[in-house]
Amino acid sequence: MTIPARYTKVAMALHWLIAAMILANLALPTVWENFAPDELVRPMINLHKSFGITLLGLVLLRILWRMTHKPPAFPEHYPRWERRLANITHKLLYVLMLGVPAVGWMMDSAWDKASQFPMHLFGLFEFPRIGAIMALDPATKERLHSLFEEAHSLSGYSLLALIGLHLAGALKHQFIDRERELQRMLP
Repeated sequence: MTIPARYTKVAMALHWLIAAMILANLALPTVWENFAPDELVRPMINLHKSFGITLLGLVLLRILWRMTHKPPAFPEHYPRWERRLANITHKLLYVLMLGVPAVGWMMDSAWDKASQFPMHLFGLFEFPRIGAIMALDPATKERLHSLFEEAHSLSGYSLLALIGLHLAGALKHQFIDRERELQRMLP
């Protein structure tokens, strides 16, 4: 298999769609904190959950695509440490892009009011919660909810930091090193 110079159109579309949804989803909690009545906050929380579940599916699709379509290689003249850091960053990005929504789904399933507020994917249909978590006793669910909430928050901040590192690396290669880095991922 030959190594392409650019990402495929599908990889580009998934990359930018996932990036936009992640940034919107990371911003939503900071927005809803400024709203007081629950009837204003609840739609934003539901949108956050819908984005999260959708992101989980899109990232899985992106991983499958990447497994079957070789990405462009980093230029050989990049220092070895930069190529290694980029590879580690990409792997951690995938772990967090899967982990953040998965932990959010677990947190939502452990929520004490989950049975009173069904989760609807973009208002279209009810999306199931994780039955094994829903079936736990209330005290265990409360402890798990707190644990998952902390993990969801910390992993979200970690994802944001990694996105910043990823972006800084791409911009460094594009504008300081004068490489055609962004052109590999732009349509």
